[in-house]
Amino acid sequence: MPKYVLTGFYCDDVLEKRAPYRQAHLDGLAQQKAAGILITIGPTIDLRQVFGIYEAPDEATVRQLIESDPYWQQGIWTEYTVTEWIQAI
Repeated sequence: MPKYVLTGFYCDDVLEKRAPYRQAHLDGLAQQKAAGILITIGPTIDLRQVFGIYEAPDEATVRQLIESDPYWQQGIWTEYTVTEWIQAI
């Protein structure tokens, strides 16, 4: 199954703005992880960007997951790209 890399950006004041949506966000990610679609995800240390790796049937599936996440819907993630990735090792 193809792998995809998420590269995204956080809004300003992310720690304050994400608080009401954080648990729903984490719960959704845990469900994706349990289903084997989400391999890993996390922010940069400065909380400006997010990176994730998905294993999904197609890019549309990954985009649907991202766009249904509370962080996207509430503007915590402000933009993102999805790139198909070839894992060499």
